[in-house]
Amino acid sequence: MWETIVKSTPEIVGAGIKYSIPLALISFVIAMVIAVATALARTTEPKGSGVAKSCFKVLRWIISFYIWLFRSTPLLVQLFIVFFGLPSVGIQLDAFTAGIITFSLNTGAYCSESVRGAIISIPKSQWEAAYAIGMSYPQVLFRIIFPQAMRVAIPPLSNSFIGLVKDTSLASSITILEMFTVSQQIAAKNYEPMLMYCMVAVYYAVFCSILSIGQYYLEKYTSRYIVNGG
Repeated sequence: MWETIVKSTPEIVGAGIKYSIPLALISFVIAMVIAVATALARTTEPKGSGVAKSCFKVLRWIISFYIWLFRSTPLLVQLFIVFFGLPSVGIQLDAFTAGIITFSLNTGAYCSESVRGAIISIPKSQWEAAYAIGMSYPQVLFRIIFPQAMRVAIPPLSNSFIGLVKDTSLASSITILEMFTVSQQIAAKNYEPMLMYCMVAVYYAVFCSILSIGQYYLEKYTSRYIVNGG
């Protein structure tokens, strides 16, 4: 057993470093861009003419539909649609690109709600006070609202990132050679599926535990000016 573990560890961990971690990191960065953009669009009150407001309402409807769609359908189905379905309409993507697109859109939909909730948790009086002293919308957003909102959003966003790391195991279904795929291949050769699947579970647990520790220190850092948890 120990000989199998020693021989298999470099292959599994190597697949994690080469595919699983980059897939999760790249997807989460893109997902955060999507989340912030969509959350701002849903929390910002449009100004201007009736046409501008109508266009903004259409944009909000599109964003709401996107969030509903990706939160209401299984991630595995989404992966199959992007990788196996799109070629039927002339859109051919390699497995890694298809994985990034799917994971980014899926995680972005969930993170959007976390960011939106954090933004609306900030009292409107802070917006009003900032405007009263002559600050512009971008200044209010980046100097007053975002620093507070991100502190509130860190726990759910961290949970989404940890969930994304585990969800990368589904990438095996579209031929990406991440950790779970490699463990399956090794199990097919040595006929020890129980050992191999337990091993890969441990490695996922290690990665996620490291992220959880990082989350703890990030929360502690962003809350350093909070007195008595208030």
